[in-house]
Amino acid sequence: MTSESPELPWGVVLSIITVLALANAWFEPFEDSGPAETTSGVDRESHDPMVRKSRGWTSFRRATITPGIQTLTDGAGQCTTNFVFTDAAGEVYLGQAAHCATTGDEENGCEAPTRPLGTRVTFNAHGTRYDAGEQLGRGRLAYSSWRTMQRRGEKNRNACAFNDFALVRVARGSRDKVNPSLPYWGGPTGLPATGVDSYSISRVYGYGRSSLREDGSPYSRQAATLMPGGSDTDGWSHTIYSPSPGIPGDSGSGYVDGDGRAMGTLSTLVIDTVLWNGLGDLASELRYARRHSGIVGLKLEVGTIPFDDSRGR
Repeated sequence: MTSESPELPWGVVLSIITVLALANAWFEPFEDSGPAETTSGVDRESHDPMVRKSRGWTSFRRATITPGIQTLTDGAGQCTTNFVFTDAAGEVYLGQAAHCATTGDEENGCEAPTRPLGTRVTFNAHGTRYDAGEQLGRGRLAYSSWRTMQRRGEKNRNACAFNDFALVRVARGSRDKVNPSLPYWGGPTGLPATGVDSYSISRVYGYGRSSLREDGSPYSRQAATLMPGGSDTDGWSHTIYSPSPGIPGDSGSGYVDGDGRAMGTLSTLVIDTVLWNGLGDLASELRYARRHSGIVGLKLEVGTIPFDDSRGR
């Protein structure tokens, strides 16, 4: 799924609006109040070597840079952040889709043209199709799975097709605005221990901020059905169905499972007899980044808000 850009044809826009109009609006009204935050006086490392729980985050109520906000990548269109990551040097990153920085229409990450590392990215709120909205902070592209696969000459066809993950390093002046919690749902609580493919049919939860939706739309809150399988993609991608699917501009948004564990990042939308999205497998994407990005000690950060899936029932 490409990032939302000014060149999006009106036919596509009208189709998306129709999809949203037909969606089942079964969500409760958005509540600013939620579960109390859980903070720790000391750093607590997870048993998972790819997960970290750090202290010192700005409270979620005060934070403006979190998972589920809009990004604008210099000249490339609008996407949504997925999760917060940190490294051994104390740098802070927000994840987004690698295709958010593309300069063309190619969807194979091993061939697609893309902007260089260091490209400017802004974090935004209240953006629309015609207005960038309010700038909340800024950062620079620090990792792109697409650029990395091209540099390495990656031959794994599933990685080329589905490894769609990038990291934006948050500018030092914007770090005091960051909290790692997913809006509305809370979490993430970690990563799946057994891999997503071992699941039966289950529910997953995400938050997208496409500028094609009205600000504060209940359709930003995604509660979807995860289908088991993924063997044909070697675990790199998973299929979800939702009455209100992710649309252009939601690209990159993060999804958690029924235990709040970060399991995927939104990459594709298919409009067929049934509407479905493809999620990149976050554990696979993060493992690849840890091996090949050159970012030492890269880990997913746990949220400070407890996960609550009852809000999607």
